[in-house]
Parts: sequence; C-alpha cells; structure tokens
Amino acid sequence: MSFAFFGGRAIARACIVFFAALLVLGITVSVVRAQPAFTSERLTVEVVGQGGDVILVPGLASSREAFRPLADRLKATHRVHLVQLSGFAGQPWTGGDGPFVDPAVEALAAYIRSAGLKQPAVIGHSMGGLSALLLAQRHPGLVGRVMTVDSLPFYSAMFGPTATSATAKPFADRMAAGVLSASPEAFAAQQAAAAKGLSKTPAMQETIVAWSLASDRKAMAKAISEVMTLDARPGLAAMKVPVTALYAVDAEGALPPAVVGALWMREYDALPGVKLVRVDSSRHFIMADQPEAFAKAVDGFLK
Repeated sequence: MSFAFFGGRAIARACIVFFAALLVLGITVSVVRAQPAFTSERLTVEVVGQGGDVILVPGLASSREAFRPLADRLKATHRVHLVQLSGFAGQPWTGGDGPFVDPAVEALAAYIRSAGLKQPAVIGHSMGGLSALLLAQRHPGLVGRVMTVDSLPFYSAMFGPTATSATAKPFADRMAAGVLSASPEAFAAQQAAAAKGLSKTPAMQETIVAWSLASDRKAMAKAISEVMTLDARPGLAAMKVPVTALYAVDAEGALPPAVVGALWMREYDALPGVKLVRVDSSRHFIMADQPEAFAKAVDGFLK
C-alpha cells in the first residue's frame, strides 16, 4: 500500500496514529441518566425532548454522552434519540465473534420503524457517521438527512487514493489482533497516548481514556477491523438523502489542513449536493474542541 499521495513516511505514521486513536473514543458518565426507551441486542436508545426527530450516533468505543451537550441544547425544540452501541463504554457486548457494523445499521433501521419516526435527521460521529451513510444508502426512505462528524465513507482512504478494502485488510487484522493481545497496562498506555490526537481538550482526553477502558475489547477489535475495510463510496452517487460532512483541521494535528481538506473533497466527490463544512482548530472530537462552531453547524443542518 502506497503512502506517496500524502507525503511518505510522516503521513504513514499519521495514518497509524489516527487508526489507533479510533480505538479510544468516549467520555465518562458521572450522573444518573434516564432509562433507555428502546433496547436491543445491538443498541439502546434514550429519548429526550419534543419536536422534530434527531438521532445521534456515537463513534467507535464511544458513548452517547459524547452528544449529551448537543442533546441538552436541542431538546427544547427537538425530540432527540441518543444511541448507545453495545460493547462500548460499559454497554454489554453479546455479539461474540460476529459482525459489528452491519447489525448495528440494521438495528438503527429497526428502531426508526418501531418508534414510528418519519424521516429523522441522523448525526453520526466517526464510525457513527459511516453507519449513518450506510443506513441512508440501504434504507433511503427511513432517513431525512445525514450529518457526518469527522467521518469518511472509507477510512482507509487515508492511506492514499489507491487503497481498497483488500489492501487495507492486513493492517486491519493487525490492529484488531493488537487490541485483543495487549496487556491491561499496555492497552491503557496506548489509549492515553492516542487520546491526545483525538481532542485538544485535556478533560476530554481523560474521559476518552476512561471510556475506552470500559469497552469490550472483542467488540472494539471487530469494529475497528470493519471500519477500516468497509467502503461506502460505491453507494454515494445514487444517494438522494441530503448530507452535510463536518471535518476537523488542526495546524498541530497529524495531517496538514490542506491535506485533510483535499481528502474530504476527494472522498465525498461522488455524493450529489454534499455540503462540506471545515472546522478549524479542532481534532477528532469537534463537539468538545469547538462546541460553538459545532452548534452553529448543527443548527444550519437542521433548518
């Protein structure tokens, strides 16, 4: 697999750091929350507020609490559906060695039908954004609009424009094996190092580590291997659902801002009418690093 497109070894290292960082998304919960309104083998959903429906899907190893500030702000005017994926942030995992992403996407579709929602807006962070794209592709009548938050339709495109699911698989397998084989001490140290690349905010860095350690490693390994090999790009051209794609750029981040912008433009190029929104001075957790810019983008998306 060639890294030449992104400038050689430095960008190769940045890609590895990024994928390691995907393993540690989340924040800790220190207060009692409402009981979920919906529970399935793959996810639970907590509902707050009244109004137009908005579904919030967190990323890999992350929690619904990543979206709690947004939910608290929107609940006066919207009915907000906070998703928690099984296996992450203390939520039990019962999927064994089976697939992760596809069953979760189908569980989201089942929830929308069972709750009688009429084309809700769906906002997904990281892997949650990829899941939202897949949901809209496979069940276009169920979704009104999608916002992806620092999420690509094919994450291994970071390795360069010639990357494919097949060429990414060996690296994905190694990453998954590393998650499963690391000692508790080594795993905790890895999460602490990677969290610094996920957020500029020290408090968020600490909570990211805490939540990753509460996740099921088997679920994390399965999810990261699938995220690295799932390619939603072939379905982009046929999508009719409006999509807004937020992406973070940071002058001190792993990838130069110009490279990040070019990457998002290239990877979403086939999606008709996509709206790309750049958020400066932010790392992966845009909602924590730039809450005002994130709120403004969400308000524009929901209008």
